Amino acid sequence: MSQITKSRFNHQEVAVPTSKKPNLVLKKEYVRHFPSKLCPGCGHGIVLNAFVRALDELIQAGLLLKKDVVAVSGIGCSGWITSPHLKADTFHATHGRTLAFATGMKVTNPNLKIFVFTGDGDGAAIGLNHLLQAARRNIDLNVILVNNRIYGMTSGQMAPTTPHEAKTVVTPLGNPEYPFDIAQLVAAAGATYVARWTVAHPLQVKRAIIEAYKNKGFSFVEVLTTCPTYYGKYNPPRKSHEMIQELKAITSRNDPKKIKIGLIARSSREEFTELLKQHKKPRVSD
Repeated sequence: MSQITKSRFNHQEVAVPTSKKPNLVLKKEYVRHFPSKLCPGCGHGIVLNAFVRALDELIQAGLLLKKDVVAVSGIGCSGWITSPHLKADTFHATHGRTLAFATGMKVTNPNLKIFVFTGDGDGAAIGLNHLLQAARRNIDLNVILVNNRIYGMTSGQMAPTTPHEAKTVVTPLGNPEYPFDIAQLVAAAGATYVARWTVAHPLQVKRAIIEAYKNKGFSFVEVLTTCPTYYGKYNPPRKSHEMIQELKAITSRNDPKKIKIGLIARSSREEFTELLKQHKKPRVSD
């Protein structure tokens, strides 16, 4: 018998069956391409696992049809999470334009269930304006921003989320800048569901993706992840399992001196495509 977990749908608790399928079964049903092109020790595979399990639980609960799923990803390491791996409709967008393409898809066909995978470079640098505008509109998209705190695909340059004093290939003496708190920034822009977890918390990542999907509006889940190839190259600890332990150590739900994890913001307001429908209605003349 499957376990039942309580989740929230439009601020009401609903029961969602917890998937007990083994990895090989989920891989056969949802993943089309292996071995992965991700580097050894990269945390993005953990994100893919959590996402696939979230999809399966939503489908088993009758809250989602696989034929309606579209995964949009951008340029960078995060782009490899669903493209080419996910066995569903996927779209690999140009750099920084994941939210622009996803917005066009949702406005054209509001019935699509769109999951956007972006990174701290693709989403918080070149694509930041699109991210904030989508949050402001409160369009019904589910954004998973996978934050490895560095430009991993282009050999380790600093990103908008690189910690102060962290070393990169272009800041060998340490990053002089302070990073964005991207989750708080998106919340301030108007997102109606915002959460942050790490790859050290895979079950919580899965649950956050389920919560994000059930929110009617713009949902944003930031996942802090590991990059032993480049971030670890310049900043100890260098081994992936040590980096996962570090993520546990530097994050907390309650300690204000650490990076906050858990639910960041939740609110309710009209969703963008519903507002568009109202504007399309013919006006009755006096």
